[in-house]
Amino acid sequence: MRGGLERWKRGVESQGVRQAMAYAFKGSCDSHLRTVTGVEALAAYSGADAAGVRRFVVEAGDVSTDELNTVELRRWVDGHDPLTDEPRGRELTSPHSDLLLDGTINAPKSYSIAGLINADLAAEFEALQDRLRERIIRIWQRELSARRGAGGSIRESLHRIEVVELQHRRSRALDPHIHRHLWLNVKVLGEDGKWSNVDSRVAMKLHTLINAEGELAARTDPMWVAALARNGYTLDTDGEVAELAAAVRPLSRRSNQIEANRAKLLLQWRAQHPGQDPDHDVIQQIDRRAWATDRPNKPNDVDEAAWENLIRDEVRAIDDHLLDWRRPSRPHAIEREELDRDLLAARAIVDADARATSYGGRFSTYDLRAGAMRAVAASGVVAERAGLQELIDDVVHRGLGHAIDLLEAERPRPEHIKGFMAASTAGLKLELAAKFSALTYEGVRVSDHAIDQIAAKVLDDGVALDRGQAAAAGAIAGTDRLVSITGPAGSGKTTMLRVTRVALDAQHRQLVVVAPTKKAASVAGREIGAAALSLHALLADYGWRWGRDAAGAELWSRLSVGEVDERAGTVYMGPRRFSLKSGDRIVVDEAGMVDLHAANALAAIASETGAGIAMVGDHLQAMPVGHSGAMACMTRRATAVVELTAVHRFRDPDYAELTLRMREPATKEHALAVAAELDSRGLIHRVTDTGHARDVMVEAFFRAAAAGRRVALVTSTNEEADAINEAIQARRVDMGQLHPERLVIGRDEQRLLEGDIVQTRQNDRAADVENRALWLIRRISPTSIELAALGDISDTRYVTLDYAAEHVHLAYASTVHGIQGETTDESIVGPGVDASGLYVGMTRGRVHNEAIAIAWTADAALDRIADAMMRGVPEVSLDDSVRAARGELSRAALQPADPESGVTQMAEWLDAARTALADLDALIVTQDARAHARSGASGSGLGDARRQRDQLRERFEKVATQYERELADVNAPGRARAGSPQHSGPMVGWTPDSAGSTLDR
Repeated sequence: MRGGLERWKRGVESQGVRQAMAYAFKGSCDSHLRTVTGVEALAAYSGADAAGVRRFVVEAGDVSTDELNTVELRRWVDGHDPLTDEPRGRELTSPHSDLLLDGTINAPKSYSIAGLINADLAAEFEALQDRLRERIIRIWQRELSARRGAGGSIRESLHRIEVVELQHRRSRALDPHIHRHLWLNVKVLGEDGKWSNVDSRVAMKLHTLINAEGELAARTDPMWVAALARNGYTLDTDGEVAELAAAVRPLSRRSNQIEANRAKLLLQWRAQHPGQDPDHDVIQQIDRRAWATDRPNKPNDVDEAAWENLIRDEVRAIDDHLLDWRRPSRPHAIEREELDRDLLAARAIVDADARATSYGGRFSTYDLRAGAMRAVAASGVVAERAGLQELIDDVVHRGLGHAIDLLEAERPRPEHIKGFMAASTAGLKLELAAKFSALTYEGVRVSDHAIDQIAAKVLDDGVALDRGQAAAAGAIAGTDRLVSITGPAGSGKTTMLRVTRVALDAQHRQLVVVAPTKKAASVAGREIGAAALSLHALLADYGWRWGRDAAGAELWSRLSVGEVDERAGTVYMGPRRFSLKSGDRIVVDEAGMVDLHAANALAAIASETGAGIAMVGDHLQAMPVGHSGAMACMTRRATAVVELTAVHRFRDPDYAELTLRMREPATKEHALAVAAELDSRGLIHRVTDTGHARDVMVEAFFRAAAAGRRVALVTSTNEEADAINEAIQARRVDMGQLHPERLVIGRDEQRLLEGDIVQTRQNDRAADVENRALWLIRRISPTSIELAALGDISDTRYVTLDYAAEHVHLAYASTVHGIQGETTDESIVGPGVDASGLYVGMTRGRVHNEAIAIAWTADAALDRIADAMMRGVPEVSLDDSVRAARGELSRAALQPADPESGVTQMAEWLDAARTALADLDALIVTQDARAHARSGASGSGLGDARRQRDQLRERFEKVATQYERELADVNAPGRARAGSPQHSGPMVGWTPDSAGSTLDR
């Protein structure tokens, strides 16, 4: 089971309170929509009907329940006592104030199908969700907290929380989707007897543990597993009901068709009602019409019995036997004594480490506990939840043996602080740094004059290198062992490399271009005119092999010459495609996407052969699938560092300059200024909900296609890309552009038609197709598919139907990784993307680039886009990670100290601040030396570090002054002294808005 945690707010940016209220009292789950405002809008539903919702009150672990009607629920959501309407604590009137935290409990879709076709399983699944709900709300009461003291620095444990539960049977597409919403009211009662707001930031981080509890329940609960067995069902390795898993994708395809129907109906409604947004009732009507389209014997309204019968008919159409009675089976469960606890601990660490890539590899105790639960869930054990706790605790304890503590010197900290790192990841970072340091050698660069002469011969008339490009070409063609070329999108890196190749040829030195993907390498090779291959192909040529160990960890090894390659069944005889020698240059294109494992192997090859490495790319674009930081690690040790600043891609030079400011804004204020300029240019499209955003992207495709332009549609998730892809395909069918008579089944059982734009997702040497390459389906035959390159329809390939079924999917829209490296006429970036996705998406189009924001006001839209621009501080080294962990700790609320230890607590803060100041001084010295030692090196981070140091030093002096005053006070005659000084007021140290915040910018 898995689901998100949404923060619903009071004002016009409320994320769907009214819609979820409508579900509570009207029976239609459309809480995904954001078409109406916050708590004020609930008044319209005060008289909806006499129905009520269940409220769960958890006090010190004990749970009681009652029912709230619409009036009481409105008061409760508003932060008041639902019976007396008295406010609970201080009323927060800001439109950005949180009202609820909505935790969605989702299960695999096969569970919903099972519940629909089997009454026994329906009852048992509801009971399973009941047990899970009881556990979740107790965890919330036990683990969450409020904040007290100056700046919220003190953690206050909770005595009481209140939760409302909503139970849903259907998705908004009216497909079977049994799930629940748990509304946690942000008003909580602390152990000190005061009402205040829950620390929602901790709640968001705790949710990984909540999801893990759901997965554990779904796969290990004895009553649920026994119910499945007596009805002839089992769970597969993915946690799905094995016998029903085949029905999931076909039903999902039907759901995607409903989305396409819905998009068309919404478009028609908006055309008939210009300038308006549909209300709840209109949305509900459209949803039902979309669902009913093409269904035989469809009801005029959604009646429960009729709905169930129609879904059963569709399940029967997928497989005649899915509704048949099944012979009971005997569940097979592994005994706890049979489990390899060390293996489970290793799997827990792998899980936590894989989810930590966006934090430089750092994870928290919550993350590790969640990883332990998921490892136990997948182990095959079946037992009551209480009986598994000792096992989980032991797995966590053993897992810590595979991790390093980045805050070992700090006092105990809250469990949500990401202060641990997998020992394997830490070792990779240290190993890579050592290898690059050993390769550091300062050589001689080719002069700008010589590069200009070569460029005049190589480049087309009227094309010349700017000074940054010339410096980069001279550095790569020079003899520095490590060269780093960074630059924004459209800065002419490929043009520069064409000149570099000729300069190296003149020195009789080989240029080998590699890239993280074969697609990127092929593009670079064609444009540069050099030998090119994927980075992994080069590593494999030199004997490197990779895979996964029993715990799922990435495992790299290397063959020696004469050793049998068990995977290929041949004897490894050494590199055959490329024989590198001293002085050759390996250029890594798109180097920001290189992970630590691949970089370590590459550094080893360079060390052995004497070749030099030049990393060319942008660490601010798409990140690698694994741990990032390889390019930044090398840049810190490179003796030739050039940063390209001129942008050549865009027709509008002012927009080119704006993309540079968008790439890495220094502060939120700078990001807001960029967003405001984008908006003034008409490049921010404000919408009211996710469905509207999807409509905008679909319309953008057809508008561009009609004008003969190519558009990139960039989404935040693969699921969103799939929905847009299938909506576009369905509309093209309706328009007669595609003909469904001749089709083939693609990846995830997508329908592929002649004329569709698709992407291949695996390199295939025989077919000569590459991972993430884009194609147009020209013809489907009984044995193969003819593909034409999207940029050149004369360039064709043929793939088998089997290849298509596994590795081809629709690609009208894609995530940032799918569009990275592409250049189009236009680009539309959907909501929810991160900083890399926004920047990459807004730099694909030569002519037009546009971002979509879900917001009800213009200011809120700017804030959404500005938030998306902001990036965390890169954590390249272990020192970087330690600083980031300390910064996170400095902002956290901590357990209150003994009332008599206030001055001691302040002294501890001063000690930590001294350490932080020393870290910042060391960082400034390092950056200052690098800026002076390397031509072209950027010193932009130097000012930030100095500003952070100055802010912290100012705060330190204030706290030190107060410390002296407090110390004198507690030592004054007449004051009680019982072994430790007393403290009469709230502590100043460790405030999130003072010293600590300067350490993590």
